[in-house]
Amino acid sequence: MNWPYELQIGWRYTRAGRSGRRNGFISFISGVSMLGIALGVAALIIVLSVMNGFRKEVQDRMLSVIPHVEVLTADGSALPDWRATLAQVKAVPQLGAQIIGAAPFVSMQALMARGDTMRGVIVRGIEPNEEATVTEVAAKLRTTVLARLVPGQWGVVLGIELARSLGVGEGDKVTVILPGGEVTPAGVVPRLRQLTVVGTFDAGHYEYDSTLALVNLVDAGKLFRTEGPTGLQLRLSDLNQARSVARTLQDALGPQYSVRDWTSTNRTWFSAVQIEKRLMFIILTLIVAVAAFNLVSTLVMTVTDKQADIAILRTLGASPRSVMGIFMVQGALSGVIGTFTGVVFGLLVAFNVGSIVAAIEALLRVSFLPASVYLISRMPSDPQSSDIVPIVAISLLLSFVATLYPSWRASRVQPAEALRYE
Repeated sequence: MNWPYELQIGWRYTRAGRSGRRNGFISFISGVSMLGIALGVAALIIVLSVMNGFRKEVQDRMLSVIPHVEVLTADGSALPDWRATLAQVKAVPQLGAQIIGAAPFVSMQALMARGDTMRGVIVRGIEPNEEATVTEVAAKLRTTVLARLVPGQWGVVLGIELARSLGVGEGDKVTVILPGGEVTPAGVVPRLRQLTVVGTFDAGHYEYDSTLALVNLVDAGKLFRTEGPTGLQLRLSDLNQARSVARTLQDALGPQYSVRDWTSTNRTWFSAVQIEKRLMFIILTLIVAVAAFNLVSTLVMTVTDKQADIAILRTLGASPRSVMGIFMVQGALSGVIGTFTGVVFGLLVAFNVGSIVAAIEALLRVSFLPASVYLISRMPSDPQSSDIVPIVAISLLLSFVATLYPSWRASRVQPAEALRYE
């Protein structure tokens, strides 16, 4: 196969370094440039994969206790008939097949006390059997803990951290202080209700484990004086479609309803994660940029060293554009080799980061993520093509840009000047 001579000579210069000390130095610098690009690309892939892994881990734990979509009345009143509302939701074109679970609920804030200890809580009234189709925690506890939420018995299931902070266990009594006191001749008296702890749940997400209390839907209606459930929870076949489903439902149901998805419920957290990931991408891209522009010094030295060769090529009829192409090929090949070496190395580490970190912990006898401090005791990783493709594209683009000036300088070499002292 006869390749264009620009490609052949550019590839030869990329491999140069076997004859002469100066050529060897240039080859070493070229290798360092490739290594810098590879390490920068690998670092980007590994860091973003670990960030994706942590985000997915927290997201999965969060979605184990909250629904994908919530449908509420705009004024906060009870739904007249939640099953009729569900039928109305499923009647929206193209949405019925996406809804795989639905359950009514009542949710309000209150205070929970045990002795001198008091905590702010979110009391959620649920129908245990229906709730099991919406959240993973309810599905796991439906036949055990949630089965004890019998209407009229005033039982409550607490998050594990909430139960620990109140110092209560199964069978203990807690007092719920409800919003909206009662007016008596002695003044406004807060409404109180004593509940019996019938169990706990552990979602693995501190925010919900420390603030959420589950009661039966009928008991919640009496506690908060609602005539029925105040909202409808939906679980979708694809959680990533929650935002578009919520918008479609809002348009279809009209202003008398308020529809929100899980991303808007936790908007602050997701915004912080996205900003952090974006800034980390920019910072690590600078590493790739520095390594890519190391190619500039490599190619400049190559051009200086190869001036005699350039002059001979020019006298043999090579055009300035061909000479420029030779050195662009050399720089581009260095960028391509460095980039794809970095991709391979980065993916190998990203897919095995848990085992690698565990081996380092065992070797150094340390724990980077102690279970007593962090909810996640292992290093998660989730490489995504949406991150890797831009990384590769940016690295190749920077490598190509770095070749322009040295290649242009090579094309301006005058044969007479270059051969004067040869």
